[in-house]
Amino acid sequence: MSGDPPTDGWWRCSVVGTCCNRLMPRRVDPDAARVVMRTARVGLRVTPAQRRRCFGLLLANGDVWACVLDMNRWRRQRGLHGITNFQQLCRELHKAGPAAFGELNSSCAEGVLRHYSDAWFAAAKRRKSGDATARFPRRKRRLVPVRFRYRHFAFDGQRLRLATARGCPPLWVRLDRPVPYPVEQVRSVTLLNEDRRLFIEVSAEVPVATYAPGCEPDPGRVAGVDPGVIHPFAVAGPDGEGLIVSGRAIRAETHLHLKDTKRRRRAVAKRAPKPGQAGSRRWRKHRARQRKLEARHKRRVKQAQHEAAKTVVGWAVQRRVGTLVVGDPRGVLDLKAGRRHNQRVRAWRIGYLLRCLKDKAEQAGIRVVLVDERGTSSTCPSCDQRVPKPRGRVFTCMHCGFNGHRDLVGGANIARRNPSGTITTNSKNPFPVVITHRRAGRHLPGTAPARRDPRRRPHHGTANGSHGRPRPAPPPWGVARPPGEDQPTMVKHGQRMLMRH
Repeated sequence: MSGDPPTDGWWRCSVVGTCCNRLMPRRVDPDAARVVMRTARVGLRVTPAQRRRCFGLLLANGDVWACVLDMNRWRRQRGLHGITNFQQLCRELHKAGPAAFGELNSSCAEGVLRHYSDAWFAAAKRRKSGDATARFPRRKRRLVPVRFRYRHFAFDGQRLRLATARGCPPLWVRLDRPVPYPVEQVRSVTLLNEDRRLFIEVSAEVPVATYAPGCEPDPGRVAGVDPGVIHPFAVAGPDGEGLIVSGRAIRAETHLHLKDTKRRRRAVAKRAPKPGQAGSRRWRKHRARQRKLEARHKRRVKQAQHEAAKTVVGWAVQRRVGTLVVGDPRGVLDLKAGRRHNQRVRAWRIGYLLRCLKDKAEQAGIRVVLVDERGTSSTCPSCDQRVPKPRGRVFTCMHCGFNGHRDLVGGANIARRNPSGTITTNSKNPFPVVITHRRAGRHLPGTAPARRDPRRRPHHGTANGSHGRPRPAPPPWGVARPPGEDQPTMVKHGQRMLMRH
């Protein structure tokens, strides 16, 4: 059996109680609107009994995964070929009989087998092409997400009904918010946990946005997008317009989380159990608290990255940009550049950031093209001469005297490239003259209305070299500042008098 996905015009239908999937033709309506798959995460409000049943399903799914790994390990030890074909795995599953894995129904168990088969064939394909780093699935997991396909779940307002094994009552759970998609568009739901918190991921087919005549995105209008750490996105678009999305709040959240993690690690280093030694109850509580804070930090960063991607797509829709050429920096992530820069790049989560932008752009009808961004931030967009990469945020060309924002310079150069990394055309987008500044992560602690994070220790305003007392952010454009608020202060620094605002 081949591990390649089915061709267009076919879909796989899994039937409870059968041992294989059947290929069935799908009627394609040429007049139907294009759709894209979107996924939203919704929390659950469950009783203790419902919580036990949910975790029972996650454990049962993990048992199915472990059984497949143990069976193939046993066969390899005896010189037999492992079972990786999906149909053969389903036959082995149904030989175990009904209710072999608690309340888990056969459709959900077949989903685990499908995932194992796809992962095995994908690794085999990579190894056949010469990639020696590809690994076959051989690691066990205690809790595995449970996916319920169409007709195995039902919505009743904010209540969700999940199908279980034959003879077991269905599982009803309550959602903490309404499903963001129409019920008829939902195709599957996935039960998962994150730090002992239960969630449901709802996958739906959402139609691509439609526009009035003359307002739709034009594929000929191209904008270059330069992703970065300080600025998640810097966009250089047509007509001399640009967009800079500031991610300093995301960086501050990452730095403070890393600092708190190191402090907690130093505090409990003496109580840490030795390898192979069971931890104490106090240690288990510390580990539970650590996992909870780590999950909260990831949720905060993901939400901020979604906000940044939404800002870029909304800006592009207003200016009828139909093609986003995005620089892909993942080719240089494996280069060793010191422990500080390696930690900064590891916390960047560039893959998730690009995926957010691509998903939102597809729903808006905008095409996304990934190109190599090597050398874009050190090439002058005016004279195409290479200059040393600036250490600050301002790019200055020593050949023609051009200067501008470094990230926008990268975006302007990226807009002219094709996927192979070469320049496609001599026509250039004019360097942005009208620049729009936006922020991402306003939900993070300390981002509004104060400039400084409240977790930082306040400085004394009279100390030499201090930043002074925390001051509120400036008012919006066009709003006058109340008299007597946030007046400039005189700070003595050495022999000079500095005016601080």
